[in-house]
Amino acid sequence: MESRKAEWQTMPMAKMARAAPKPVRRRHFVKQWRKFKKLTQEQLAERIGVTPGAISQLELGRVNYTQPMLEALAEEFGCKPGDILNVDPTHEGVLWSIWENLDLPTRNQVVEIARTFQKKTGTDN
Repeated sequence: MESRKAEWQTMPMAKMARAAPKPVRRRHFVKQWRKFKKLTQEQLAERIGVTPGAISQLELGRVNYTQPMLEALAEEFGCKPGDILNVDPTHEGVLWSIWENLDLPTRNQVVEIARTFQKKTGTDN
């Protein structure tokens, strides 16, 4: 009787090795923020000290962002790091898109109006 080897016993090691799991793509709005601020990939890259290719790879989801990258982007965009992950500034009607298009005196008026509503609704704290 001839013993039969299991298929895995005769398989080359390269085939047995499992492929590394693909990195999980984390959602972000880097491209939307860049376009909202009217910057090219080249301009953004120069301002935060990376290559345009790094910005492209990030926007395409081929690489994940790092905390230092997120912080540099937030500083450049004038927002919080979490905003890059959660807020699409190009979405019509969101506060960001309205706020960014207001001049300083109008922004001050909006803040005063909001304070008035805050006092009337009893949400001071």
